[in-house]
Amino acid sequence: MMTGAWAGPLAGLRVLDLTRVLAGPLATQFLGDLGAEIIKVEPPGIGDETRGFAPFVGGESHYFVGLNRGKRSLVLDLRVPEGAATLKRLACTCDVLVENFRPGVMQRLGLGPDVLMAVNPRLIYCAISGFGQNGPLAGKPSFDIVTQALTGVLSVNGVEGAPPVKMGLPVGDMSGGIFGAIAILSALHERHASGRGRLIDISLYDGTMSLLGYLAQLAAVTGRDPTPMGSRHPSVVPYDGFPAKDGTIIIACLADRFWPRLCEALGCPEMGADPRYATMALRREHRAEIEPRIAAITATRTVAEWEERLAAQDVPHAPVLGVQAALAHPHAAARHMVEEVEHPTAGTLRLLGRPVKFPGAQQPPLQPPPRLNEHGETVLREVLGMAADEIAALREKGAIGS
Repeated sequence: MMTGAWAGPLAGLRVLDLTRVLAGPLATQFLGDLGAEIIKVEPPGIGDETRGFAPFVGGESHYFVGLNRGKRSLVLDLRVPEGAATLKRLACTCDVLVENFRPGVMQRLGLGPDVLMAVNPRLIYCAISGFGQNGPLAGKPSFDIVTQALTGVLSVNGVEGAPPVKMGLPVGDMSGGIFGAIAILSALHERHASGRGRLIDISLYDGTMSLLGYLAQLAAVTGRDPTPMGSRHPSVVPYDGFPAKDGTIIIACLADRFWPRLCEALGCPEMGADPRYATMALRREHRAEIEPRIAAITATRTVAEWEERLAAQDVPHAPVLGVQAALAHPHAAARHMVEEVEHPTAGTLRLLGRPVKFPGAQQPPLQPPPRLNEHGETVLREVLGMAADEIAALREKGAIGS
């Protein structure tokens, strides 16, 4: 077992983060979790728009706090020539640049990938957008619910017979962050051999559509659109939430071996031995008989009682937890998925922990999200070697924040 803090596998890499709201900040936060230095460039005024999203704690937005831990904030006005020139200088010192403007914005600022990759051929330039850099929708605005609607994801969420609803998690935006981070890591690996950076085109549309997975194949094979099924599964029975005396218990029999064990836990072993229900395909055919019977049984006991009985038979199950209960669960604590950090104005913040673990290596504690322009002068001084008078001149021209 290693002792002491390890910065992470991306230690020594510097990322220039021009992103805001969700998809881009999530991608760069993942890179920061892995040890990269993240310089978040924000516009003058409010900075990242999410800094203004209520509710607030100590003047800090819950939204911003959740997506920007451990970054350094620098305010630059890219519309001012000196601000754009400063960004270009910063790009020369960085390994990765991530932006999530609409296609064409960076080019109009004179900071497109052709310009920045010319001054730094090793730069990996990741552009995250709603619909990508080409195609009939490329210039259109897009947010999570738009992406879910256009990719078919929204159509399969909800309950049967009711209008579809968007997923509670912003899966459209999050897909951009996750696939953006994967693409950047792939390009870094390639750069070890080539010595050159690469332009990456990530769209929320592509990422979300790719998450359709087997549902896309189901539509292709059957020639019919999958429909909303609530918590049920189109192929697996039982796979749903069932009523208990005091709540809902999730039961998921995603393999035939669990079926007789479930029936034993339910106190009806004869159903587990019934040849009509022996396989997943047969249970799907008899869904209308099986699900109501299970529901009638589960309604007779509490969630805790079913947890005990199902665990004894090793049947996949879970109570339906609220977010507060999920964060307080002993397993979340054991996996360090909630950590406390001290913020200079917001006090003690409870942040989600790193999702990637490296057994045998202890990474340093999480750092709080930055206040607007908190590290402005430090970045200019340490990264670009600017003297105080040069920084003052930039401030006077409105190129940097105060």
